[in-house]
Amino acid sequence: MKDSGEIAAPPDATKDPSGHRRIDYKWIALSVTTIGALMAAIDGTIVILALPDMMVKLRAGLVEMVWVIMAYILMSTVCLLTFGRIADMFGRVRMYNLGFIIFTVGSALCGLSQSATQLIAFRLVQGAGAAFMMVNSPAIIAEVFPPHQRGRALGINGVTWAIGGIAGPLLGGLILAAANWRWIFYINVPIGLLGTVWGYLALKEMSTRNRAERFDLGGAAMFSLGLVALLFALTLGIQLSWTSLPILSLFVLFGVMLALFLIRERRVANPVLDLSLFKNRVYNFSVVAAMLQSLAMFAVNFLIVFYFQGVRGYSPLTAALFLIPLSIMSVITGPLSGMLADRIGARIPATVGLLFQAAALVWFVMKLSPTTSHGSLVVGLVLVGLGTGLFFSPNTSAAMNGAPRHRLGIASATLATLRQTGMVTSFALALAVAAGSLPREAMMKLFVGTNVTLGSQAMQAFVVGIRHAFLVSLVLCVFAAGFSLVRGKEDRGAVVQPKRLRNQD
Repeated sequence: MKDSGEIAAPPDATKDPSGHRRIDYKWIALSVTTIGALMAAIDGTIVILALPDMMVKLRAGLVEMVWVIMAYILMSTVCLLTFGRIADMFGRVRMYNLGFIIFTVGSALCGLSQSATQLIAFRLVQGAGAAFMMVNSPAIIAEVFPPHQRGRALGINGVTWAIGGIAGPLLGGLILAAANWRWIFYINVPIGLLGTVWGYLALKEMSTRNRAERFDLGGAAMFSLGLVALLFALTLGIQLSWTSLPILSLFVLFGVMLALFLIRERRVANPVLDLSLFKNRVYNFSVVAAMLQSLAMFAVNFLIVFYFQGVRGYSPLTAALFLIPLSIMSVITGPLSGMLADRIGARIPATVGLLFQAAALVWFVMKLSPTTSHGSLVVGLVLVGLGTGLFFSPNTSAAMNGAPRHRLGIASATLATLRQTGMVTSFALALAVAAGSLPREAMMKLFVGTNVTLGSQAMQAFVVGIRHAFLVSLVLCVFAAGFSLVRGKEDRGAVVQPKRLRNQD
């Protein structure tokens, strides 16, 4: 049966045979996707705190600990586009639930690891499960919520990431104080089991699928190889020279694979990436704004944490706790910005959010020094959190509203892939600028979160480097605001409800 392109709107709350009012399906779906977001958010911050303990207990080297982080990022980024296409073909709910299972199994295996090599391998498994959840979560929300409510729903879902940013350091500190590093992975298992069972029982497929479509294996291989080359070049460039032959070769391989991939996608009948997505101005500019925002802002949190540790001499847990004002502001403004976007569109709140983040960068450039007061640092972090909350849910809502209804999976995957790539690039770029004046040993210790306090001369050099990195981020953030402002007005009309679901109501 051909894909009609219609997305089934969820029925409104009705009464069951006993006369009791039942909960709308859309809110049930939101609850399931929120559990997945919470698990991924906590895992992202809790692992960093445990790296020193892992290094000692597993007798691992510095580079191996770097790859405990990078393996997860690499796998979750590379798989997004492929998994988005698979979800459009075989069902978003089915693939989301599969992601829950893979992530939970991967977490348990990480906790059981007996060597750094095993831990890195099982972090790859975790990353694959996270990719399934990341790509299908916004698609499921967009599928079950009508366009005029998507901003609020995505805002609520986005709050979970901010809550995870708060809970991760607190939970990680408590776990590491009472037990060893293995329990930071075991903590995912009960959450994952709950989410898996709840998703299996509660979620249902809401759209038709075209089973006659074929998966473009060649295109997926080209894209994955090219992206792996780029991510390896960006991460290894921190340790090696950016002009060394291996790094330059990886960049060349990325360029060649990208060119071949785009040529192929224009010719095959069922491409991995539907290039017609970018014909929609709202979707196109929303994706570009998201990528530039990630490129500009992702490394800011890490650089501030490095500042607290290397310059101020705080422990990793204390440094992470200083980011709580940022997360609190995101929790407050995320749902509010989503509701505002539902009323007036995403362009204004998303652009204002980016301008707040630009203002935060200006503040840090002006105020940051080895002796900056805590109050001044909190002001900057509050501005970052305010801007984050204002930007993310309206921008994601606009992108999903601008995508074809039968391509929500690949639309979400493209958005997530470019955002994740922006994050990795941001991290590499910021460290290259900020830590370029430091001895490589001191820079790498900061990178893995070990306690290291720089000398007075190195402190000043590192702070100047951070300010330079923030200036680069400021330029990128202003460009993101420009794309956000001129994206146009998204279509927030009603979603068609197929007869098969209207009859069920």
